[in-house]
Order: sequence, then C-alpha cells, then structure tokens
Amino acid sequence: MEKQLKSKKRLRLTLRQRDQFKGLFFVSPYIIGMIAFFIYPVCTSFVLSFSDIASIVGFDLKFVGIEHYKYAFIVDNNFVPMFLDVVGNTVLKFPLTIVFALIIAILLNKKIVCRGMFRVIFFIPFLLGAGVVMQQLRIQGVDRAVLSIMDGKIIPYNILNYFGADIVNAVQTVFGIIVQVLWDSGVQILLFLSGLQSISPALYEAAKIDGATEWEIFWKITIPMISPMMLLNLVYTLVTTFVDIDNQMLSYISTYGFGNLEFGYGAALGWIYFAFVGVLIALVFAIMKGYMHTNEVEEVKKRGHKSRRILTIETNKKRRY
Repeated sequence: MEKQLKSKKRLRLTLRQRDQFKGLFFVSPYIIGMIAFFIYPVCTSFVLSFSDIASIVGFDLKFVGIEHYKYAFIVDNNFVPMFLDVVGNTVLKFPLTIVFALIIAILLNKKIVCRGMFRVIFFIPFLLGAGVVMQQLRIQGVDRAVLSIMDGKIIPYNILNYFGADIVNAVQTVFGIIVQVLWDSGVQILLFLSGLQSISPALYEAAKIDGATEWEIFWKITIPMISPMMLLNLVYTLVTTFVDIDNQMLSYISTYGFGNLEFGYGAALGWIYFAFVGVLIALVFAIMKGYMHTNEVEEVKKRGHKSRRILTIETNKKRRY
C-alpha cells in the first residue's frame, strides 16, 4: 500500500514537472528574445555610457567614468534646452490627455445615440498609427496652417502684429498639443470606459437614494472606483508621451548614437532620459498609492487580522445597504 502511494506521488511529481517543462518550452522563445534583444543591449548601453571606443577597428572600450554625463549638462549647449522643451510639452500634453479621455469616456458611457460609432471614431487614430500620421501632418505644417502668419487670410496681419510673434508661436504650440491629444487619447478612453462599466449600478442608486449630488457621486464613487484604471492610464500616457515618434530628444539621442557614431555619449543621454522617466513613474505610483481603491475585506485578510475584524466590516457593509 505504501509503495503504491509513493509511486502515485512520484507520478504526480513527474506530471507536474512535465507541465512545468511544457510551460518553459512555450515561454522559452520569449525568454531568449528578451535576453538577446532587450537585456543584453540595455546592459551593453549602460557599460558604453561610462566608456569610449578606443579604436576605430574592433570594439575596444576605454573607461572614462562620468565624463559623458558631465558633458551633457555642462558642455553640450543643445541637450538641456531641448530636454526642458520636451518636459514642458509633456507637462501640457499629459494632464490634457488624461482629463480629455476621462470626459469623453464618461460621455460615451451614457446612453446616447450612436454611442458605438463615437467609440470607434475616437479609437480609429490608434489603429491607423497616429504617431506616423501626426508626424507627416507636422512636416506639411498642417498644425500651423490655421495660424498662418504668411498669408494673413485667417488671422489679419494687424492682430498678429499686435500680439507679437511670441504669443502666436505659443498659441500654435498649444494648438498642436490639442491636435495631438485628440489623436493620442484612444487607448486612454477605452481603458477609462472599461473601468466605468465595471462599477456596479447599485452604488449609484444607493448614493442617489441618500441624496448625493452628481458632483459628489463623481468624486466619491466614480473616481475611487476607477483609480486602478487611472493609475494605468497615467503610466501609459507618461511613457507614450516621452517615447513619441515626434520626440526631439529621442532624435537627438539617435543622432549622436548612430549618426555621429558617438556610442558612449549617445548611451549616456539615453540613460539620463530613462532615469528621468523612471523617477516620474515612481512619483506617479507613490502619489496614487494613497488614492487606490481596494477591497477592505481582502486587505484585512492579507494582513492576517482576526476574523472578528472581517466580520465587523462585512456586517457594516450589510447595514449600509
């Protein structure tokens, strides 16, 4: 009898090991690709950022320490202004995209005529490759055609002369950002919409019975319930904004790394940019951590509190309804 039990255990372990082997087999192409095309290049670029290529023929590295990083902030006259310009555009575009996507998602979540058609319209730019399309439109000057200074057809010359070129350029920049927001908010709208549709209608009905206004319902029910989607959208928008195809900073890094063949300096610029974006993402997580909606009962269970506490929470919830 004992031998049969032992043989069954061995068989179970063998089957489990087979399942694990099958899983590893199917995941192995991704793991190999991850190591070969992501982890290895990232590690190599980190080493290059502290080195220079000593010889033209071959790949001999000469360690230079943090000289590339010093050069970027002290000597290079183009890096810091361009970096600040990218950050400024992101500061404008980032909140506009989130707010616009949330407003449109709330409107599309209501029962309106042609709701499905409007959802498709806002998501089409993402399917069409909005980054490439917007880049071509900007090359052709479409975003500046509305405020054309050359012909004076739309805005008279006297108005343009009165406000000055600086004001006109600022308005042109804002207009371009608005067009970008309209084109780049499809995914955010979809994520917010999925979060809104996951909220139980019973919560809204109970709030209305208690006499809550629409404003109170929005801030005390809608926003807390979609906080996980809010965090996802914040991180997604932040990353996509900084790696946009029209980003001047990325073009500058690519020019040094591949155009001028200054691999060390290009890698250093890339790591500075990466570190800045990483710090911003960490700040977003730290700020949103205190506002995330969680199931109180599940949190108590995870922390290992006594069952009386869990029963008290469940009893209080039943009393509320």
